[in-house]
Amino acid sequence: MAAPKRGRSASAQSKPGRSLALILIAIVALTGGMFLSGHTTPRLGIDLAGGTSITLRAVPEAGQESAINKTNMDTAVEIMERRVNGLGVQEAEVQTQGKANIIVNIPKGTNSKEARDQVGTTAKLYFRPVVTTEVSGAAPPASPSPSPSGSSSNGDKATDKATSSESPSSSASPTSQGRAVTDALKADPTPSTSASGSPKASPSPSGSPSGAASGNIEAQYAALDCTSEAARATAGDGAKPTDSTVACGQNSQGQWQKYILGPAEVDGTDVDEAQAVLDTTRGAGWTVTMKFTSSGAKKFGDITGKLAQSQPPQNQFAIVLDGEVVSDPSVSQALTGGNAEISGNFNQQSAESLANMLSYGALPLTFKEDSVTTVTAALGGDQLKAGLIAGAIGLALVVLYLLAYYRGLSFIAIASLLVSAALTYVIMSLLGPAIGFALNLPAVCGAIVAIGITADSFIVYFERVRDEIREGRSLRPAVERAWPRARRTILVSDFVSFLAAAVLFVVTVGKVQGFAFTLGLTTLLDVVVVFLFTKPLLTLMARRTFFAGGHKWSGLDPKSLGAKPPLRRTRRPSAPVETKEA
Repeated sequence: MAAPKRGRSASAQSKPGRSLALILIAIVALTGGMFLSGHTTPRLGIDLAGGTSITLRAVPEAGQESAINKTNMDTAVEIMERRVNGLGVQEAEVQTQGKANIIVNIPKGTNSKEARDQVGTTAKLYFRPVVTTEVSGAAPPASPSPSPSGSSSNGDKATDKATSSESPSSSASPTSQGRAVTDALKADPTPSTSASGSPKASPSPSGSPSGAASGNIEAQYAALDCTSEAARATAGDGAKPTDSTVACGQNSQGQWQKYILGPAEVDGTDVDEAQAVLDTTRGAGWTVTMKFTSSGAKKFGDITGKLAQSQPPQNQFAIVLDGEVVSDPSVSQALTGGNAEISGNFNQQSAESLANMLSYGALPLTFKEDSVTTVTAALGGDQLKAGLIAGAIGLALVVLYLLAYYRGLSFIAIASLLVSAALTYVIMSLLGPAIGFALNLPAVCGAIVAIGITADSFIVYFERVRDEIREGRSLRPAVERAWPRARRTILVSDFVSFLAAAVLFVVTVGKVQGFAFTLGLTTLLDVVVVFLFTKPLLTLMARRTFFAGGHKWSGLDPKSLGAKPPLRRTRRPSAPVETKEA
């Protein structure tokens, strides 16, 4: 059994070129992928590349000052992070500052304007019945009571999928806001009628204001000028979901309309899922589909059932997003399917933006922008330069130590460091577009710390080889006998480093995660380099006379290492043979 074992060992020693060829192929493949992807440099974080910094201040609604608390602020931070990440913006930092402020840092090179809209938009969605509406700037009606002539709607309908059998040519066109919410986009421009064919009586909608509230709403409605940006920003401020309110919305002709709306019957929390979809079958273009929760589907069916019995414009419901009407479709029957679709003048970006806000939920608080500043990379660049100088000095000291102490062996260590650096650079460049990894200052620190971890692995192996030579063995057997012992030590050491990096990545947030991620990545690469490059290269070098002969500059001179003479077996003196005398 001993002979086969020696044969396998000899075979492994004779083919170290396989491991070197494997790591060479991996480097070439990764480098080729880096150039093909067009990302030849690592992606930089905001502290190195610059970007936009936004300060948001929480504003409580009337009588709800206690809503600004740690729980709601943490929830807002989580929702903002999901929204920004949903746009593909990576390395964005969202964190609280003080009791009522949130700081959002968006790296340069991303759509900062869209990201600003996403993080600051409350995304409070309500479905409110329309009491009356008209183009802003037109003569107001004598009273907000419904009449067919008082409606500015163009006859769009919200219908149930089960009843849809119309061709695309009869599907609903955009509403006065350029969008329609339907189950099947079926249009029916005629008023709802009873079984006898006569128009149904228009019941008074439950959301119509009355008494003093009615007079107040009418006064607000009469004074509202939706062509003014300031008026639009304050329209309906302070109104609770259970109150009637006024609002503005823009129609497909670009005109601003004003509305009196009843209390909210359905809100955004009743929307279970929203998704941007390109509808090519009906030619509707980009749409946003919504799926209601079970309770939301019931409430939506109830309100559409009530609206279907009313005359225009009180058979319409307004979809109100953050106080602005985005659609006001009319209803001819109860919609009980639990699904709805917003369609109209969407492009891909606007559809995905709205679906993103609806999917990730409404913020628990209203936020106002206190400041928006552009962060330059000058400070980060100076710090990066100082860090790289420190890293270069540290690397130079390591190289000088290796040259002085290990002499010829330092060539193997330096070559291994260069291979590890090349792999780290290429992988970081590829991880930018792949997972959004961005190199920040702590990540640079992690890469510098990794120099010591990698050098430590070489030192462990070299010292094991030297120990074998001190025991009187020649170089080639010493290289193979030292490897199992050094391998165990290297694996244990790297496992501890990787475990520390993983724990740090999990329990920390923000830039510290960049340090942990880089440290863990370089620790894994250290194992790869030692196994596939350092050990095979030392095996090859052990066959060279310079190293095998123990040259004084090889770092493996037996005399300078204090090697023992080769062990030789000596025979024991044989015991004297006793003879028996005759």
